Amino acid sequence: MLRVEEVYDTPEFSGTADVIVIGAGIVGTSTAYELARRGVSVALVDKGIVGGEQSGRNWGWVRQQNRDIFELPLAMRSLRRWSELRDEIQIDLGFRREGILYASSDAKSIAQWEAWCRRASEVGFVSHMLSSAEVNSRAPRGGPQYAGGVWSPTDGRAEPSRAAPALAEGARRNGALLYQNCAARGLELSAGRVSGVWTERGLIKASTVVCAGGAWSSRFCKRHGIELPAVNVIGTAMRTSAAADVVNGCFSGPGFALRRRLDGGYTLAVPGFGRIDLAPLGVKNALRYYRNYRNDIGKKLKYRLAKPWFEGPEASANWQFDQISPFERCRVLDPKPDLEFVKLALDNVKRAIPQLSDLRVVHAWAGAIDTTPDLIPVISDVATFPGFYVATGFSGHGFALGPAAGELVADMVTGAEPMMDTSPYRLSRFTDGTPIKVPEMM
Repeated sequence: MLRVEEVYDTPEFSGTADVIVIGAGIVGTSTAYELARRGVSVALVDKGIVGGEQSGRNWGWVRQQNRDIFELPLAMRSLRRWSELRDEIQIDLGFRREGILYASSDAKSIAQWEAWCRRASEVGFVSHMLSSAEVNSRAPRGGPQYAGGVWSPTDGRAEPSRAAPALAEGARRNGALLYQNCAARGLELSAGRVSGVWTERGLIKASTVVCAGGAWSSRFCKRHGIELPAVNVIGTAMRTSAAADVVNGCFSGPGFALRRRLDGGYTLAVPGFGRIDLAPLGVKNALRYYRNYRNDIGKKLKYRLAKPWFEGPEASANWQFDQISPFERCRVLDPKPDLEFVKLALDNVKRAIPQLSDLRVVHAWAGAIDTTPDLIPVISDVATFPGFYVATGFSGHGFALGPAAGELVADMVTGAEPMMDTSPYRLSRFTDGTPIKVPEMM
């Protein structure tokens, strides 16, 4: 089990709040923090612990580079918030703005980066395409000679074990209520709109509820007849031993992604590779993902029948709100890592960076990445349930986007003018006849 920084609960259980946020990952804690800063009474509840699932298990990359163009404004705003949060909260989230370098000898990848950079410049983002000589002068020495690359100097990295806990603590200091090991079982409805949340500790009354439950959001929504298409991809990552400081920030090379950690080691993974544990909700949504399965994304995934078919986040059975729910039976989703991916990542990085030939894996883990058919998150109200909002489906991008997503949700909830166009993130895009776009970037 991964360890994250500990955050203390609010001692007394309150039965009322203005807003309830379900899920204390990076998006939920950011939302609670932004609402509390605005003087809103907010209760943050989680079936487990703050940052216990994917928000504490991701790579720790904080990037704008190579985002889908629809996501780029959110990513740009989020990088600004990452830079501000340490001073606001007075806690180090581990954020360091040290740039991200991509290097490749694949002509298709380089052409894709060039096309993306041209489009990104139209919305004000600046990154730098690098020639072969330029990328090889930046990349660790002794490895392959790359044909080209892209460098985003304003991107950065942060520590997943620190970030969501710091935001939760920031929310608490601004008056938010925090209840861990307190599963949300379902919505209370009155006169056709949301009026609270049933938790395992009782009812909390509120006129507004935000579901930021990550891998569990779709199942929570399904209990109320809300269709939220999402498949959970199980991604594997690992922490290495302390090693030579050949990468200061983040580096994406042939078959690996590397981030320098504050403890002197690296977080390492194989980009795009993952596992899908087949389960009813995922199988039901399979047709929506058909084009993804056929492209390069689908070729990097493997599939298996597993325990989640019966009781995981994509199972289909219902429950009563006065009975133990699936969320209490799994406090922290802790999938097994794929050792095949561990070996592949380690072999690839050693081949590309000879200075890391003695690198060893200290700990490998896995996390469930809630993934939408177009790889774009859902940040939206739910028209059939006034007062209910969802902020989920970040498709592996939630850690970097979390701070801005929290701001955007706070705008929507409080009736403020949203800081950007929210239409690309609307839930209804999956039901209103809008063609599901093929993802441009990962």
